[in-house]
Amino acid sequence: MSDVTLSVGGSIAELTLDNPRKLNALNSGMIASLRAHLEQLDKDPGVRTVILTGGGDKAFCAGADIDSWGEMSASEFAGTWVREGNRVFDLLARLTKPTIAALNGFALGGGLELCAACDIRIAHPDAFFALPEASIGVAPCWSGTQRLAKLLPVPVLRELALFGRRVGAERARQLGFIAEISENPLSAARKIAADATSNSQHAVEIAKSMIGAAAGEDPAGAIDMLAGGVIAAHPDKGEGVAAFKGKRQPKFAGPTGPLGDA
Repeated sequence: MSDVTLSVGGSIAELTLDNPRKLNALNSGMIASLRAHLEQLDKDPGVRTVILTGGGDKAFCAGADIDSWGEMSASEFAGTWVREGNRVFDLLARLTKPTIAALNGFALGGGLELCAACDIRIAHPDAFFALPEASIGVAPCWSGTQRLAKLLPVPVLRELALFGRRVGAERARQLGFIAEISENPLSAARKIAADATSNSQHAVEIAKSMIGAAAGEDPAGAIDMLAGGVIAAHPDKGEGVAAFKGKRQPKFAGPTGPLGDA
């Protein structure tokens, strides 16, 4: 896995963007690694919380590595680079496990978009946030104008994307984008994750799906998942399967509650 490391301790997984020499800027290999790790974590029943952080002590992520996309044609940039980045960021946003971004430093461009896909964010006091894409002739294309518009006041998003202004950690906390400011964001994230382990994992996953749907994160998928869970818990499902296997007509229950209670 290229410049992205995964460690799992108990029920807490930590994903680290580990290329501090380039301020953890995202390249093609890192995007592919993130996707592979997230797909693995989503299927791991032992993992209950995922922490995402950056290597080094200066940057969480400086955005997209220009060496990866700078020479791409328009079709490659839009059809491959932008599309794949969005797929991975959507995968992070829709992960069944709660996610915490531990922001050890600044988050620029794609780095800001990446941490916006997490459920909550813990930031170092010196961290700051910016969308500098316009200064190099592009726009935030990894959900920066869509997901961030739901997490920040639109005038603040305009400051970032149109005028190139920065938002510091304290202002971001006042705006609700940052949950907590800590001198050691990773340690604070670990404590939050550990404190949450006594919660019902099933209830947390359902609540996350419901909140995500309300926020526009795949509402159709959330409805289908929740409805599927309800119908699968009903006795009619077991009777239907048994009847199909026994090659007989099913004898479905009469009127009941949604979970099968008479």
